[in-house]
Amino acid sequence: MENNAILLTAASLGFIHTVLGPDHYVPFVALSKARNWTRARTAAVTFLCGVGHVGSSVLIGLAGIGLGTSVSRLEWLEGLRGDAAGWLLLSFGLAYMLWGIKKAVKGEKHSHSHTHDGVSLHSHEHPHETEHAHVHGNAASVTPWALFIIFVFGPCEPLIPVLMYPALKNGLGQAMAAAAVFSAVTISTMMVTVFLLLRGVRLLPVERMERYAHALAGFAIFSCGIAVKAGL
Repeated sequence: MENNAILLTAASLGFIHTVLGPDHYVPFVALSKARNWTRARTAAVTFLCGVGHVGSSVLIGLAGIGLGTSVSRLEWLEGLRGDAAGWLLLSFGLAYMLWGIKKAVKGEKHSHSHTHDGVSLHSHEHPHETEHAHVHGNAASVTPWALFIIFVFGPCEPLIPVLMYPALKNGLGQAMAAAAVFSAVTISTMMVTVFLLLRGVRLLPVERMERYAHALAGFAIFSCGIAVKAGL
């Protein structure tokens, strides 16, 4: 009975801490829309960042258990990681926003290559201000890796007590089960929320804002960084 209560608590905390933290999903929605990522790419980036997010905290928790470190010390370390993640998110969002503003002001053109029937190939250019939709996300980009690094630094504050309490009371097996439930619920909630929000965004008349898509994405991420730093 107690074991079930621990797992239920882990699941509840995983869901609540994800939903209440817009930094868990807004960056993916903003960049997916701005860079026209495919569903598969969006899902892959969100999933990998989620794994990095929970995985780093699990490793710290396990190291703390092995070294006999107190919960308060681990929470202090997680607080430092939270500060670092907030600054990284804020800096990345600001840099991306400024880059997006530069592109919007210049009205830079970009080219696209297309294949027809898998044989013929042609390319053409168009400016951002025209209503011309293409998939931009297939090109190699450092953006997903930047997000991954930010999420590796981002702590799962509720996970440490969820991991430590059952480990001290019922053994490492129960602690790992609680960590697995927390992680699965956190990553699943991230992915479901991202795709629900993307579905909602697609219903909005945003085509004429395509020129400013990158700037708006950067602003959204920058705002998440401010929220993290403010402890919201």
